[in-house]
Amino acid sequence: MVEATSTPKKSPRKWLLTQNSDLRRIGVFNWTLPAFAVKLPDGSNFNVCPQAGVCAQLCYARVGTYRFKNVRAAHIRNLLLCRDSPDEFEERMTDELSHKRYAGKWIRLHDSGDFFSDEYLLMWLRIMGNSPGVSFYCYTKEISRFKRIAENNAPDNFLWCYSLGGKEDHLLDLGADRHADVFPDVEALIAAGYSDQTESDLLSVLGESPLVGIPANRIPHLLKRQGTETFGSLQRARDEKLAAKKSAANRQFALVH
Repeated sequence: MVEATSTPKKSPRKWLLTQNSDLRRIGVFNWTLPAFAVKLPDGSNFNVCPQAGVCAQLCYARVGTYRFKNVRAAHIRNLLLCRDSPDEFEERMTDELSHKRYAGKWIRLHDSGDFFSDEYLLMWLRIMGNSPGVSFYCYTKEISRFKRIAENNAPDNFLWCYSLGGKEDHLLDLGADRHADVFPDVEALIAAGYSDQTESDLLSVLGESPLVGIPANRIPHLLKRQGTETFGSLQRARDEKLAAKKSAANRQFALVH
């Protein structure tokens, strides 16, 4: 008698793309990196959001569930994969996006983190170009990088919204460039003439208005820190303060010399 042999079960596929609770509600998948400056396993530090300004002190992705040990470890693994093994990452991501689970879907890049280098942005542009059945979007504070690389080189399936609160806010034309600002509440953003994207995060890139308003996350200590200001107004105040300090230093230097 020949004993029947059982077929070994395949282990579940490990997806690179995931869904947080807010994006799952609208059927969007996301790619996540750590927020702002992080300490890596080898003891080195790395800034994933080079152009972050006041937003770094008000970032929801640096509190709550994002601080859980397993969540932070997963985000750091993502960073190390795409930063240190870009060829492997590009191949794996391109292959994953060809799966039927993503057909006709939207992918949000960086519900935490940003495009930290030219090479990283160019890699994503290639991935998007090789994934025509999938749509991509993001918020970004990497304004000069996008204007230099993406604005004339992006595939049709990629949309983005610039995000205020960064060191390059001054490079934006707030009357023409699609951008998002974070307000204390919905009433404040409507009063400022911005369009509320609460119903769906996709309104950041698909809404008619280029002025995208985001109500602040209801995290008490962050709300207190923000007060009645927006990320954009806080950044403008910081920029003015730094400019005044630089001007005073230049005047002092001229008097001495």
